[in-house]
This record gives sequence, C-alpha cells and structure tokens, in this order.
Amino acid sequence: MLALVAATVFTVWSIRRPFPEYDGTVGLPRLADDVEVIRDEYGIPHIYADTPEDLFRAQGYVHAQDRFWEMDFRRHATAGRLSELFGEDQVETDAFVRTLGWREVAKEERPLLEPETRRYLQAYADGVNAWLNDNSGGDLGFAYTLLGLTSGDTTPDRWTAIDSLAWLKAMAWDLRGNIEDEIDRALLAAELPRDRVEQLYPAYDTDVAAPIVADEQLPTQQPESIIGTDGEPLPLDETEVALRSAADALRSAPALLGDGDGIGSNSWVVDGSHTESGAPLLANDPHLGPEMPSVWYQVGLHCRDVGPDCPFDVTGFSFSGLPGVVIGHNGRIAWGFTNLGADVSDLYLEDVRGDTYLTGDERVQMETREETIQVAGGDDVTITVRSTRHGPLISDHDEQMREVGIRAPVDAEADAPARGDGYAVALQWTALQPGKTADAIFAINAAQDWESFRSAASLFDVPAQNLIYADIEGNIGYQAPGRIPVRANGDGRYPVPGWVDEYEWAGYIRFDDLPRVYNPDSGMIAAANQAVTSAAYPFLLTADFDRGHRAGRIDQLLREATAGGARVDAETMADIQMDSYSSAAEVLVPYLLDLNAPAGYYGDGLRLLEDWDYLQEPESGAAAYFNAVWRHVLELTFHDELPEDQWPDGGSRWIEVMRDLAAHPDDPYWDDVDTETIESRDEILARAVDRARNEMTRLQGKDASTWEWGRSHQLTLVEPTFGTSGIDLVESLVNTGPVSVGGGTSTVLATAWAPDEGYEVTWVPSMRMVVDLSNFDASQWVDLTGVSGHPYHEHYGDQTELWRDGEMLPMRSSANSVRHSGEHTLTFTPLETVGAE
Repeated sequence: MLALVAATVFTVWSIRRPFPEYDGTVGLPRLADDVEVIRDEYGIPHIYADTPEDLFRAQGYVHAQDRFWEMDFRRHATAGRLSELFGEDQVETDAFVRTLGWREVAKEERPLLEPETRRYLQAYADGVNAWLNDNSGGDLGFAYTLLGLTSGDTTPDRWTAIDSLAWLKAMAWDLRGNIEDEIDRALLAAELPRDRVEQLYPAYDTDVAAPIVADEQLPTQQPESIIGTDGEPLPLDETEVALRSAADALRSAPALLGDGDGIGSNSWVVDGSHTESGAPLLANDPHLGPEMPSVWYQVGLHCRDVGPDCPFDVTGFSFSGLPGVVIGHNGRIAWGFTNLGADVSDLYLEDVRGDTYLTGDERVQMETREETIQVAGGDDVTITVRSTRHGPLISDHDEQMREVGIRAPVDAEADAPARGDGYAVALQWTALQPGKTADAIFAINAAQDWESFRSAASLFDVPAQNLIYADIEGNIGYQAPGRIPVRANGDGRYPVPGWVDEYEWAGYIRFDDLPRVYNPDSGMIAAANQAVTSAAYPFLLTADFDRGHRAGRIDQLLREATAGGARVDAETMADIQMDSYSSAAEVLVPYLLDLNAPAGYYGDGLRLLEDWDYLQEPESGAAAYFNAVWRHVLELTFHDELPEDQWPDGGSRWIEVMRDLAAHPDDPYWDDVDTETIESRDEILARAVDRARNEMTRLQGKDASTWEWGRSHQLTLVEPTFGTSGIDLVESLVNTGPVSVGGGTSTVLATAWAPDEGYEVTWVPSMRMVVDLSNFDASQWVDLTGVSGHPYHEHYGDQTELWRDGEMLPMRSSANSVRHSGEHTLTFTPLETVGAE
C-alpha cells in the first residue's frame, strides 16, 4: 500500500512539476525593454513589446513554457534523431529523414534569408534558450521524467535557428502533393492493365466543383518565360511552347486526371456585399492528423507602437518552434491557407551499379555522405546517403520505394537497361532546394494591402498553398504561391526513367504567372483543394487535385445563405464549417434504395435511409448504417484485386470512382475474382447491406432505432511519443478521449476515417477560424486541444469539447479587449534590471 501511495504521489508531482508560471517577472537577456504577456481564461497569450526582436524573443520563451517537449520532439524528428530518444525502433525512420536531408537544406537556407529574418529567428532561439537556462530534467516536461526511466536523452541541446527552419521542411513534406498517388499508380500498374488503373483515377468533374480561378480570370497574355532551375529567367522557345501545349492536352484527357485524397483544408472568403456588417468575412480550417497537443498554438504578437521599426500587430495560429504567425490577421488584412496540392515532386527510376548511375550512355559517380545515428541504449548505426542528379536515393532506406524500383513500369521508349534486382528510386522535390519561406512568414505578418500581401506570397517557396485574403477596405482575393516545376515531358503521374533527359524539369512557373483572383464579381472565393484552374491555364499544376466535394458543398451553402440578397455573419460561416453532408451517400443511397428493403432484420438499416438528409450528425442512425455499407461496398468491390497498400481510403477520388461504377452495373470491378460466379453491382450492394446490418448489430445492438454515428465515429487524441508506448498507465496520462464526433471523409466537417481499419477518426479540422474584417474583436477561433503541452494542465485539452460541438472562442486582438479579458500577466524584464531598486 505504501509503495502504491508513493508511486501515485511521485506521478502526480512529476506531472505537475513542469507547469509554467503565468504571472510574475522573469529576466531575459538582451531585451531592449519590458515585455508583457497577457493570458486569457484559456491561457492564450498576447505579447506586447517595443521591438521585433523583443517580441520574438518573448514568443520563444512562451512557446517553450507550454510546448518545449513538442518542440524538442519535432527537431529530433526533422533531424533524423528520434533514435537518441526512443532507441532502435526509430532507426529506420531516422535513416529515411537523413536521406531526405531536411536539416542540411535548412542550414543552406539560413544565409539566403533577409538579415531581419535571421535576427528574428535568433531572437526566438534566445528566448527558448533563456527558458532552458531556468529549467532542466523533469522541470522541462513530464516526458523528460519518462525519458529518464527509459534511458533516453534528458538533456536537450540549445535551440537554434536551424531547428526552426527544419520544421518548415517537415510541414512541406506533409503537404507535398501527389507523391502517394504516384507510388500507388506505379504499384497498381504492376498488377493491372493501365486502362483499369486509370479507371481508378477518373476525370475531374466541374459539375462537382468549379475551379477556384475561372477562365476569364486567368492571365490574358501567354507567359514569355519561366524561372530556370538555377533561379534565372529562362525564355520559352518554340519547343517549350509546344511542351506547354502538350501538357494542356494531357490535362484535358479524362484518363490522365486524378485525385490526391490526403491532407486537405477548407477556406473561403465573402466580401461586404454579402455580409451583415458590409465588410468581408474569412473562414479557414486546415485538415491534419490529430495529435495531442494540436499542431497549432494560438498567440497575439503586438508591437506597442506599430510602424516601420516594429511592424507587427498580428493575432493567429503559430507553430511552436517557429516565430511569427502562420494563419491569422493583423490590423488591416486577414489570410488563410489550404493545400494547393501542386505536384512538386517526381520519382526517377535510376540504373545503379555500385556507386554509379546511368545518364545517357555514361555512368556517373553518385554523391555520397555518411550519417551516424546515435541509438539510446544501443550501438550507433552508420548509413550511407547516395544521390543522383535528381536527388537522394530514397529506395536505399524505404521498403515501399524499393518495391517501386522492382515493380514500376517503364516507358517503352526509354530503352530501359536491365532491371536486375530492381532500379533505385531518386526523389526530386522542390523543398530539397533552399528557399525563402521564412522570409514570407514575417512579410505576410506585416503586409498592409493586396500588393504587399502578394509581394510576401512571392517569397513562399514551399509548401505550395492556396492563400485567401481580405482587408478592411473591403477587398478579397486568392493567390497561388510556391515553387512549381515545369516539366519538359510527362505529367508527373508515374515514376519516370532517370537515365534519359526527356523527363527533366525545365524550370519553375514565374510568380506573376501563378493563378490569382482579386475582387471577383461573385463576391466570394472558396478554396478547398479543388482544381485551381481549367486546362485553359498554360501550365500543369498537378494531375491530382481533390475531386471537389467539400468545395462544391461550401459553394452551395454560401449561395443558399446569400440567395435573394440575404446577408451572412460570422455564425453563418461557423455553421458551414460544421456541415456534415455526405457526398458518398448522395452517390450510393439511390442505388441502395432500389434494392427494395426486405421485411424484418436485413431491411431495418435500409429503411433508415429512406428519409435521410445525408447529414452525418453524431446522433444519426442512418449515417452510422450508411458508412458501414460504404465500408463493405469498397471492400467487396476492390479488396479482391488491389494490393492492400492501395485499398480505398473512401475519400474524394473513390466517391467519383463509385459514381462511375454504379452507372455500369456489369463493370468487371464488381466481380469478385475469388468466386466462380460473376457478380454484378446489385449483388455486391446486397452483400454489403447484409454485412453492414450484421456489423451494426455487433457494434451497437439489434435495435436499429438506437444506432448512432457518434458511437462508431470517435476521436482519440494521441500524444505522438509516449502516447503510443503500449504502457496503459502512461497512455492514460498523456492521451485524451475518445469523443464522439459527426462528419466524415470528404465532408466539410472533415473527420476522415479509414474504411479498411474501422470508423475511428484519422484526419480532422486541426483548428477553426472566422475573421470579421468589420471588427477584429468579433472574430472567432478554436483549437483542437489547447495551448498547453503539459498533460493534466488545465489548458492541455480545454478547447476540445468546444471544437467538437462547433463552438468557438472570441479571437481578441485589440489591446482593450485583451487587457479586459486578461487573467494572468507575466512581465519579461532586461536581465540586468531584475532585482534592481
């Protein structure tokens, strides 16, 4: 008993030990003057300083107070050093990240940045390190107590500007575009005829969602140049013009248009002609994998005297580990991000012999470097990273990429050398070249109008994003930034032979030629990962846009809300963010109802669908049953022919695949190749209906009237390190949930799930924001979790229930509002004045 009491006391003490002080005075080195940090009832900090350096120095300290373990874990991940913390299980992950070389690129990037950006990054690092000076061991966070018990490294390195820049590379990797589709197509093409592969990537349907930029809004003049791979303008000669025309033909061919069903996001903006206030409203909710704590950190950064010497007065969502605000508003403009999904990476099959690779008729020596991975509790592991002219050989340290090298089809005209045990696979990716995205963050934070916003966006190299914009003058806009390659041949949909020159990148699209919209006649812009342009645009952005179900639904709801001259407000925008309409149900339910529900047990579920409005609310029994049917239809239709890694995720592309298949009841995909009979659509649907009924009985009981979608569809917020330790006690301390949620995959309320695994949530709106340009203090926001990264702290998950229920917090930004709601004040004082009389 005494041992149990002692263990409990130790655990409680260890958890509470790192909780930060939100009040009082702290000395910071190199401050020019006092800095105030005012926190509200949710612990959200607003920082007030006289210089940018003081502002970001304080932001570094505040981020470290609340989220240092998250920051430290991220920098270990981006540097390929997780094995130092968690042992040999992470060696494979570290080897892959070392091969990509994120940190090496960040080192090359730093000297290219503007002097003020380098100062801001260093000031931020100084703030983090000032916090480290005052804390060590278990004071850093509960994770360090656990590390001490597992032989991991409990003494963190000093923070550097490179640590911040490397995190931008990790985000670029998460938002890298269609590389997963490229891999899937290559592996599918090794199993199925090419026409049947292409059937799984149907043409983009503009009836589902119109492109963001209409044809009449595209540049009226043909571009005359691109940016060469060396950064210099490169004229478009007749050959290159012909190549652009060939790319147009590829884009307009239905068999060569597909989808990227990965990470998405919603954003939209309406101008004052549609709002009650007469000023624009802007909404944004990026979709990312759920984590505990959230990837975002809410903050206000305020220069006391805003002007050229201190231009920041910004409130929004930041990343812990990076200074500035990524999404939010300042005193004049607001902006949001969604993933453009541009195809910024290509896989090249390389003929490798020893440390040479084939280029034309010659063998060229590869670039090589050795990396040593330190392993907690084990011996160091040394790997060799090899690179060709196209980039690192990722097949050296990734099993799936090795499989691509063994199985991917090769262009018949490429005069392929013998494959042998398999080609190597090199990755060419824009983020592996140094860029100026860090400059862009600070420039956007300080932008005052459309022109300065576009100037800032021009610096945003990677990841390529959709930027939406509004300002207090009533203007709204859209800008596509990013370094997007122009290919000499092909459309980036399949791996290409690296030994020929036909598939090289000719250069990049000039910023002035990237799509944009300013004050459209409709008075509204929605950017939710749908196609950005039609084939009328002279360059290929990607062949794998999202299919547009979220975008189409947002556009429909906005038009309904503004029909007949009606006006919308912030609550309308927030309601749209919670819309749970199922496009998959719209496609499939009519065919299910045509089956004629049998009397009794197996017809109970079908009868729920008869008057269903396709909304996937947590309490909906029809939604629970339909999603079970959808899951089994996908399994029965595709699992017999597709490799497990390519089983349907049920997302946007698969809705369109099913729309086409449902209209062709005898398509070969309906047939189960594992049976002697030939099945048709209605036989597969009937089997799925029966299986779904049995599954719902097993999960929620025989009485269909008691079924609820939220009982199946639940979100558990998992801390990404010790939250997956397999130790029940530890997991219960750092993870939260489950909570029942509505929504689903390819739904505006994008709580995605994996049909081959179950109904648990795998992607979420990672935050929500609605900015009111008539009165910034009337804006609203909510985070998935809360500002704290310390388990059991009051702000560790205090926004999750609000997030689940579609509620939001006031997004305060004016000094009066912040001070009126302030519950804590921490003052940073120049270190030499602390204690002085």
